[in-house]
Amino acid sequence: MGLFVFIWSNHFGRSLFGVLSLFAKNPGNIIKNQFKMHQHPLVVLILLSFGVVISLLTNCSRLVNAEWVTCSGIVPIRYRSDVISIEDFGGVGDGVTLNTKAFQEAIYRIQHLRRPGGSLLYVPAGEFLTGPFNLTSHMTLFLARNAVIKATPDTDQWPLINPLPSYGRGRELPGGRYMSFIHGDGLHDVIITGENGTIDGQGEVWWNMWRQRTLRFTRPNLVELVNSKSITISNVIFKNSPFWNIHPVYCSYVVVQYVTILAPADSPNTDGIDPDSSSHVCIEDSYISTGDDLVAVKSGWDEYGIVYNRPSQGITIRRVTGSSPFAGIAVGSETSGGVQDVLAEHISLFNMGVGIHLKTNVGRGGIIRNITFSNIYIENARKGIKISGDVGDHPDENYDPNALPTLKDITIKDVWGEKVLQPGLIHGLKNAPFTGICLSNIDLRGSPGSRNLPWQCSDVSGAAVEVSPWPCSELTSSQQLGACSSSF
Repeated sequence: MGLFVFIWSNHFGRSLFGVLSLFAKNPGNIIKNQFKMHQHPLVVLILLSFGVVISLLTNCSRLVNAEWVTCSGIVPIRYRSDVISIEDFGGVGDGVTLNTKAFQEAIYRIQHLRRPGGSLLYVPAGEFLTGPFNLTSHMTLFLARNAVIKATPDTDQWPLINPLPSYGRGRELPGGRYMSFIHGDGLHDVIITGENGTIDGQGEVWWNMWRQRTLRFTRPNLVELVNSKSITISNVIFKNSPFWNIHPVYCSYVVVQYVTILAPADSPNTDGIDPDSSSHVCIEDSYISTGDDLVAVKSGWDEYGIVYNRPSQGITIRRVTGSSPFAGIAVGSETSGGVQDVLAEHISLFNMGVGIHLKTNVGRGGIIRNITFSNIYIENARKGIKISGDVGDHPDENYDPNALPTLKDITIKDVWGEKVLQPGLIHGLKNAPFTGICLSNIDLRGSPGSRNLPWQCSDVSGAAVEVSPWPCSELTSSQQLGACSSSF
């Protein structure tokens, strides 16, 4: 049997599948061009069996034609001719020196000199300890290989900012909230990228404050961009966020791809990527292993989100792999502004609490509709699919219990799972049943030797076709097959 060895050093951080896909399309040019552009090896192929390689490339070409689509074109590629280094502003990458002033001065220079096409701030190899800082428009934050931007654990260095208007208060506690580690508000044309350098939130001090109930205000996110447009985040490792990792809120045209997001499984509320009241968002080709939902689409919290009334819409989540004790791909539970037109496909989930989770609650209001999950693999999970109307807390006692959410037109198809203890649970609300639920071509197998629970459903209507184990009766009536007509 022949041997195929693939050695990968990739400036753009593409997955093995991605590089092979490009190679299958044009094996000569991809190697030649990448060598020319970056002057370091992209791909070294050792071919000891010509037949094996031909077979591999043939199969890869089929995958390219079938699956290798991308939404990343919603944000144009930018090239910055003006390049400055954090070391030019006194930055020291020794892991000890505090570099907050250096980052602030470098970004001030970008903001006020306004070079044509913007500027790139280069962070070389080393550990650059810093407090939180704000980005500016028309800039690229570029982390070289082995570069680490490390958050200071001194919580006194973290300023407070106002709560988001669609939340009305800090997500954890009343009042303001700590500014995110890397922050931006009202920006346009921002890129965070590099050669798989690391942004490390050093979140343990914050996690311990949460566990010990000594927090005074809501913990900071690792990266938060507010009211911003044309954002690209790629080829960076994010780790140990104090709270949510990447939080675009009130944003449009956002691309997050080729990122790795890491936090311990017991780290509280370390969501991976949370698009929030945002539109035209593309999340692709990433690995996420955290202590909370890998991706959670949100749109505001109870009465504050209802008044702010900005939905999340036009969101694509594709080729994401990960693990979490909570959800893989989630919608909610903060959905008061509405969530619509979401596609999640080609997702691989391992060691999960719940594979697919749509969650809302009384008091939320909002409409959740036209959500599609397709080609999902789940291995070792408590629940494969959960759609529930009783999840999440409230910001205060002023929420309206009569503000009931609407959840309809949900399609979940082509799902395969192993060691899934319960295939599904769908609990709508008595006065606001979930409608138009379509389950199609789903096979969620239990764990041998374990007590595997059946489907559970209430206050829901829809249809199920080729689902194993066979779901609850609310989804199997022949009179309701129209809910799945577009899936056949």
